[in-house]
Amino acid sequence: MFSDKQKSVKMPNERANVDDILRKYGSKIESQVKTDVPKGNGFSREYITFKQEMVPEITRYEKLCKSLGNILKLNVSKKDEAKIRRSIETAHLDIEPSQALTLSVMAFLGIFFLGLLISFAVVLINGTIQAFPFLFFFLTLILSLFLFYFFNGYPQRLANQWRLKASSQMVPAILYIVVYMRHTPNLEKAIAFASQHLQYPLALDFKKVFYDVEIGRFSTIKESLDNYLENWRTENTEFIESFHLIESSLFEPDNNRRILLLEKSLQVILDGVYDKMLRFTHDVRSPLTNVYMLGVVLPTLGLALLPLASAMVGDFLKWYHVIILFNMIIPFFVFYLTDKILYQRPGGYGESELLERNPLYPKYRSNEPFFTSFLIILPFLLIGILPLIFLYTSIPELFGLEKDYTFAQLGLGFFGKEGFFGFLDSNGRITGPFGVGALILSMFIPLGVAMFFSLAYQKKTKDLILERENTKQLEKEFNNSLFQLGNRIGNGIPPEIAFGRVAESTKGLRTEDFFRKVNYNIRQGGMSVEKAIFDSRRGALNYYPSELISTSMRVLVEASKKGLNIAALSLISISEYVKNINKITERLRDMLAEIISDMKSNMTFLAPLLSGIVVGLAAMITSILNRLNVANLSETTGAVGIGNFGTILSIFDITKMIPPYYLQIAIGIYIIQITFILTRALVVIDSGEDKLQRTNLTAKNLMKGMTLYFATALISTLLLFALSAIVIGNF
Repeated sequence: MFSDKQKSVKMPNERANVDDILRKYGSKIESQVKTDVPKGNGFSREYITFKQEMVPEITRYEKLCKSLGNILKLNVSKKDEAKIRRSIETAHLDIEPSQALTLSVMAFLGIFFLGLLISFAVVLINGTIQAFPFLFFFLTLILSLFLFYFFNGYPQRLANQWRLKASSQMVPAILYIVVYMRHTPNLEKAIAFASQHLQYPLALDFKKVFYDVEIGRFSTIKESLDNYLENWRTENTEFIESFHLIESSLFEPDNNRRILLLEKSLQVILDGVYDKMLRFTHDVRSPLTNVYMLGVVLPTLGLALLPLASAMVGDFLKWYHVIILFNMIIPFFVFYLTDKILYQRPGGYGESELLERNPLYPKYRSNEPFFTSFLIILPFLLIGILPLIFLYTSIPELFGLEKDYTFAQLGLGFFGKEGFFGFLDSNGRITGPFGVGALILSMFIPLGVAMFFSLAYQKKTKDLILERENTKQLEKEFNNSLFQLGNRIGNGIPPEIAFGRVAESTKGLRTEDFFRKVNYNIRQGGMSVEKAIFDSRRGALNYYPSELISTSMRVLVEASKKGLNIAALSLISISEYVKNINKITERLRDMLAEIISDMKSNMTFLAPLLSGIVVGLAAMITSILNRLNVANLSETTGAVGIGNFGTILSIFDITKMIPPYYLQIAIGIYIIQITFILTRALVVIDSGEDKLQRTNLTAKNLMKGMTLYFATALISTLLLFALSAIVIGNF
């Protein structure tokens, strides 16, 4: 026998919702059945599954913390624990502060002791303490310190990335909530509506507000929302104030005053974003100038003195010391400085698009462009290492070639008897290459590396970035068309007919096709407005992957259920709001234009130009010393000829100099590293966390900067080498 309550559940007119039943009895079932949900994290199993699908790259760090982070149990001070826990909660990490600290300490100790053991092993093998590899031990110490800094600040870095991504969506979030609550004053439904149409990660934050209520942490949505807003207390008070105005509108009996409060909430966050970005544009100028001077100009100028310095100090300065300094230590220093600057960037402005939603995303994630690019640049790398092949291998002998040729043998007697590769004999040991020919060939190595990344990145992002630009252009036109659609519906024309009317009045624009597709689906396909737009197979939105269009049409469908007037007002409101947001965005871009322009010019023009000239100077200095050395050796009396250079040249032992071949490679690779670091900073300052934009701009900047560097280095090397040949030839 069934009870009355059980019978009522089975009545056909009162069907139970499966999801409601699962939510109601899910916690009871989970308490009786073992699951793989981690305990004590405060998240439901559904939320953890959702988070893993949305942010799989964070889980790798979590796994590392839970494996290595549990080897030792370190106590964290209360001050540091509160700071780390706040970053962990902001980034939605499922770890403890002690695990994060332990991971950084274990990384430091592991690399440090590994380097120490290897160093002592070298001493034991050689049998003398003088064989201790101080340079190797120093590098392992630097690496261990870097890993400690990196892992210790990783939760904060993830939290900062999350904050930048989330805060760039705050204005649209307030917009969606305000537009929805204009016709339906229900906070819970408005947040749910916003979470459905926002992108990661703010959508995940809003959904977590509901999860916290589901798992019983809070009894109401308002309590859960207020708890979440506390996370933004120090970074974005305007976001909190806007939500408080939205909450207060629920208690306003007068409808007009309620709408005024909603509009005021949007204006508050727009003004807050504008004021904070205005301060940021003034504060960031001086640090960026310091980064460029300390990280680009001074190191590049210092390279010009290295040929002479290396000749004076003899064996104490080697080519690999230069590569370690300029390709490892200084880039880390520049990265550290720019990282500190980017932490100052306020949120609330920028682009942050979820690439996974785009059908072209698999091409962006594919590694095939890297393989193709490698095949293209392989000849450049082979050309660049030709001097090393001639110096260290027996391959030239197999083809009957000599180790080196003079310019006279190559038919360029104007340049004298200097070798093309410039290999020199030092007490029976061949050193070099010091020749200008080897220097020119070495330029193909950084050129090939830059082309590798540039071609691969360009191929990965070419179609996707074009799709984004087309979508942006469509959204600009769609704003005016949306206003027309609202007016048509406000005049009493049903949406089924209004789409056709607007399509006729928008001829020649990109939005015409969208409205015509919707109208065609309605008239020829017999679809409803909702299906004509959102149908998975034939919906017009499939051809226009735009969040603005999607949200606007969702607002239309939702508001149409309340009446045509409400739908018209909603469309006109969202049109006005989007127009105001675009104005704010353009003003902010105007303020940032000078900073961005300076960074671009420094990265793609001044730094490559200066570096190319330095390469030419290094070639000229080396060539002069080489020619003087040859001339001095040819003097038998030492009294006449070019003069008594013996005493002077004894100071500069060219065989102990750093070959320009290696100097040029260090400079070229350094330019590539600086381009990566400064492009990242440029994109974050301008658009927040935007991987697509960063990858695309990196490809462009690498191609521009390295092309200019290659041309400048080649021309300056040839001109200054020819000048040195003329001057020395007149002695």
